Amino acid sequence: MWIKRNGHLSGDDIARSEITPREVFENRRRVLRALGAAAATGLVGVNGEALATMTSPDAKGQKLAAKTNPKYVVTDKVTSFKDITTYNNYYEFGTDKSDPAQNAHSLRPRPWKLSVEGAIKNPKVYDIDELLKIAPLEERVYRLRCVEGWSMVIPWVGVSLSELIKRAEPTGNAKYVQFITLADPSQMPGLSTPILEWPYSEGLRMDEAMHPLTLLTVGLYGEVLPNQNGAPVRIIVPWKYGFKSAKSLVKIRFVEKEPPTSWNTYAPTEYGFYSNVNPNVDHPRWSQATERRIGEDGFFTPKRKTLMFNGYADQVASLYQGMDLKKNF
Repeated sequence: MWIKRNGHLSGDDIARSEITPREVFENRRRVLRALGAAAATGLVGVNGEALATMTSPDAKGQKLAAKTNPKYVVTDKVTSFKDITTYNNYYEFGTDKSDPAQNAHSLRPRPWKLSVEGAIKNPKVYDIDELLKIAPLEERVYRLRCVEGWSMVIPWVGVSLSELIKRAEPTGNAKYVQFITLADPSQMPGLSTPILEWPYSEGLRMDEAMHPLTLLTVGLYGEVLPNQNGAPVRIIVPWKYGFKSAKSLVKIRFVEKEPPTSWNTYAPTEYGFYSNVNPNVDHPRWSQATERRIGEDGFFTPKRKTLMFNGYADQVASLYQGMDLKKNF
């Protein structure tokens, strides 16, 4: 099992009460007991009223039945739901950290389609409900490291992206996976600011996309994704800087050549294609050696040392064996 304890791997399970605030943990247990067999379906309580509450950091959204996978749990203190949902980068809704929570109410996460296309044998357009059923949902507690130097610890809900890729059956020409996000000015007021080329585009090498850590994500804290966190479906790549984890996906393309990515296109000397968390490679305008964990007692709390590959080196370092990580930043 890949659980870090004081920098070492351990096979011991972790009590859920240790990694989730107790009130959330106890409430979730009561909910699951009450739902009983209905929880086994993987999706509970689909209705417009629940979906309408998703942008409120204090509201409770639609519940997702997901078992915690202890293989993918870090022991760091989990960031609060309020911090996770009010301090966000999502330029389609504004450039300030508070803008997404204030503006993302205009996003309509249902109905939603995700097109899987390109160099594959089985192209398909998935409805969001189909995505929720491709494999049993798991809760995984991952670190998230932003390129600006802040970090969080988030209990995501989803399945390994590899589950979807296996169904697509990539051909031999599929060397990379490109992620295209929604770009609808009627739903996203930030698109009026031409900071990036819209729609937002990201990409991974095929072996990165197939890695079991790469999560096709539909929820956090046991609920559907709030709009400001990338509803209704996004990617999480925990060993890379946060901007690699594209939100509100509408297309996943399998391509032969390295796809253009939004931040790399905007500033290629500052944002590389790989963008692995690396304390030894600084951003041209600031150090990446340390980080500030959101929610840790204010601005004057001492910074943490940034971990290589965000602490996932044991799992992913082999993907980059022999590569110059300063050149391939």
